[in-house]
Amino acid sequence: MSAENVAAVKGIYQAVATGDAPAVLAALNPDIEWNEAENFPYADGNPYHGPDAVMNGVFARLGSDWDGFAVEPREFLDAGDTVVMTGRYTGTCKATGRPMNPWVAHFWTFEDGKAVQFQQLVDTLAVARAVGSV
Repeated sequence: MSAENVAAVKGIYQAVATGDAPAVLAALNPDIEWNEAENFPYADGNPYHGPDAVMNGVFARLGSDWDGFAVEPREFLDAGDTVVMTGRYTGTCKATGRPMNPWVAHFWTFEDGKAVQFQQLVDTLAVARAVGSV
């Protein structure tokens, strides 16, 4: 099942890159628990429960707060029911005009082919500098 989990995570990032929100939501378990990194701007809603909460609390805000936001996956690590993606974020904060390019790791946990848990780790100082909070 782990190869399918890696393929599912790759599909999520492809869907994010093309703006295919229905495909992203379809990959999430209805009871997903989603956690943004501590001190990340969208951690104020942690933990997000369910695809609608993730869409409204994370993805909608990414679209409204950043120009050219993208996730650039570099590596996918297969750990059975868990898949780890390492890569970088890119984008420019609309409010400040400052770019960001921090390292990021995402931990995805799967059950029955759907993501049931997500944990973000990111260089939050780089993000804070871009949004002008430091």
